[in-house]
Amino acid sequence: RKGELIENYDVAGCYILRPWAYFIWEQIKAFIDAEITEMGVQNCYFPLFVSDAALHREQTHIADFSPEVAWVTKSGDSDLAQPIAVRPTSETIMYPAYAKWIQSHRDLPLKLNQWNNVVRWEFKNPQPFLRTREFLWQEGHTAWATKEEASEEVYQILDLYTRVYTDLLAIPVIKGRKTEKEKFAGADWTTTIEGYIAASGRGIQAATSHHLGQNFSKMFDITFENPQTKSKQYVYQNSWGITTRTIGVMTMIHGDNKGLVLPPRIAKYQVVIVPCGITASLSKEDEDALIQTCKDVEGKLKKAGIRVYGDYRDNYRPGWKFNHWEMKGVPIRVEFGPNDKSRSQLTVVLRHTGNKSTISIDNCETKLHEILEQMHKDLYIKAKAELDSHVVVVKDWAGFLKALDNSCVMLTPFCGDSSCEHRIKQDSARDAVVEEGAPAMGAKALCIPFDQPEKLAEDQQCCHPECKRKAKYFTLFGRSY
Repeated sequence: RKGELIENYDVAGCYILRPWAYFIWEQIKAFIDAEITEMGVQNCYFPLFVSDAALHREQTHIADFSPEVAWVTKSGDSDLAQPIAVRPTSETIMYPAYAKWIQSHRDLPLKLNQWNNVVRWEFKNPQPFLRTREFLWQEGHTAWATKEEASEEVYQILDLYTRVYTDLLAIPVIKGRKTEKEKFAGADWTTTIEGYIAASGRGIQAATSHHLGQNFSKMFDITFENPQTKSKQYVYQNSWGITTRTIGVMTMIHGDNKGLVLPPRIAKYQVVIVPCGITASLSKEDEDALIQTCKDVEGKLKKAGIRVYGDYRDNYRPGWKFNHWEMKGVPIRVEFGPNDKSRSQLTVVLRHTGNKSTISIDNCETKLHEILEQMHKDLYIKAKAELDSHVVVVKDWAGFLKALDNSCVMLTPFCGDSSCEHRIKQDSARDAVVEEGAPAMGAKALCIPFDQPEKLAEDQQCCHPECKRKAKYFTLFGRSY
């Protein structure tokens, strides 16, 4: 809250996104929107409400969401004849329309995206950005003639989400596939990117891209006439989404004891200019000249495409301003006083390291661009080092539990069986020490990484001591949000 990202609200589990946070979401939105538009995806909007009949068309799907669905049951003093659900996701809202719009192979592929809000009435501990009852996201829904085309898009979108984290937020992620137990309800298979929060020793799902197969098209009768066979064929579908959870992941990975640390590419202000050394002994003429130079530099940086803010408020001392902008995570603070003016220089302080240096005013825009680019690299390298040092390969149960107690996520041989996965989670939950407010849990399967650490031995058993099955692949396990 002190970083002015959010404000509490009087409905539990809901939060106000302040402009400082919403700007970050707008940067993410602009990045994704440009990319998916290039892919031929069109934006649209479907209603917030879904009928009970439509919601229950796909039983596997609704069974997973049912405990979190919010219902509208009254209008004024009158009970509604039929309760109406507030969307937890839009498959059952959008697909009846897809059945109308798709008749021929010429109608395919159909690629639509929504930027909207959804409501999931979480009963777990709500946490800002990470677990909230209402959140913003984009949800893409596409329909294809062939499984091969649809599958290709699933990975294309996952790569896009990976770039949101690496290229915008300076965060490394692990790409993989969800287990059968953890896949999206109603999907054939789910791909995911997973992050790691060092402060809590937990993994976190960062974004998902699902191949729905023909499950929903059969349920909603979304068909086209095959031009070769002239017979009716069900379409193949995907859905994919990324949410404002991105902001929470960024905050937890890069933040420090002083407050936020914003990666430069999503910061509302990349540079803040603070005039200094304005004392009673400084003449009005010199003060005006100093402020004017600050404004000249500000204009120069804006012209160069740097997002900059000059803090000329005279009711706060420079020290207060330093603390204020540090807490808000502005990447670079420029201090400019009489000595700097006499030397035609700027004093530059970096938020992520606290390092202080001077640069010439003459080429300040070029130099600051370079510093901002290096800052992004530094933040990524630091986060990658944290991730790499906490991802460990373990092949037995004792090593699994030890690594878990050391706040690691584990790559471990796993049979893939859902009942064994449940047992691993249960048996690793003993004496779990967690931070206040976080959900206490054992280790869950985060993903089956695409990049396997090594080839499994032919006789490699599953990591759980009571499981007698052979391992199929290394799976990433860990405590999670």
